Amino acid sequence: MVEDWVFTSWTTVPLIVLSAMTMYLALIALTRVAGIRSFSKMSGFDFAVTVAIGSVLASIIVAKDPPIFSGVAALSILFAIQIGFAALRCRWDFIGGLSDNKPRLIMIGDTIQYDQLRKAKMTEGDLMGKLREANVLDFSQVELVVAETTGDVSVLHIDDRDIRVADQLLAGVIGADRYGANGS
Repeated sequence: MVEDWVFTSWTTVPLIVLSAMTMYLALIALTRVAGIRSFSKMSGFDFAVTVAIGSVLASIIVAKDPPIFSGVAALSILFAIQIGFAALRCRWDFIGGLSDNKPRLIMIGDTIQYDQLRKAKMTEGDLMGKLREANVLDFSQVELVVAETTGDVSVLHIDDRDIRVADQLLAGVIGADRYGANGS
């Protein structure tokens, strides 16, 4: 019983190698067709597809069932869905609105926007951790902090108080109107 959990037969190892090589080649081919966006975190949808692709790969490589060609078919379908959905998002903005979160302005200078922080499902501790990751040593270095659609947090630093963040960079960011109203 324990041996089956720890060891495998020597006939199984070549099958795992064959599965891994086949799935790797399929993944490379599909990525070349779909483009590098296939593994981006541009939206929550992209992240979900990336996780699904990893799950399919793992299942096929280490299990007899489903067979390799089922795995290649599953990968192909996931890539096709992602390509199709990306095309729909480019064509109709409301499609992106259905699947993507909106970026939120969660800090202006040294002022935390607590309502936006809550809506981003973040705590003040999460925010402080992201500020540390961005090498912020003092709040005076912070111009803006944005919770992005992907769950990432962008910390925009400032060295010169005469320079403002370009309006184009804040297009579509919830709470961006507060930046101008803040007098920053």
